[in-house]
Amino acid sequence: MSSAHLSPEKQAEIDGLAEAIRSAIDAEIDELATNLATTDDAHLFGANEFRIRAIALKIAAKAVERHLAGKKTATTEPR
Repeated sequence: MSSAHLSPEKQAEIDGLAEAIRSAIDAEIDELATNLATTDDAHLFGANEFRIRAIALKIAAKAVERHLAGKKTATTEPR
């Protein structure tokens, strides 16, 4: 969905979530940058590729956690 079709409230929600995700993944971004900067091109793939994927999965998990943290978690009593 393009941002032109979003309500101001939805755009504010998106902006807030994006900022929360950025703050949450700061350590993983540093870890990824360090990995890439300290690995020579001949060793980017193989075992190192799995380390990079693991970092990416941590980033995705934190994004989902931040999204769910913004949702209502209270439930009502069954009637």
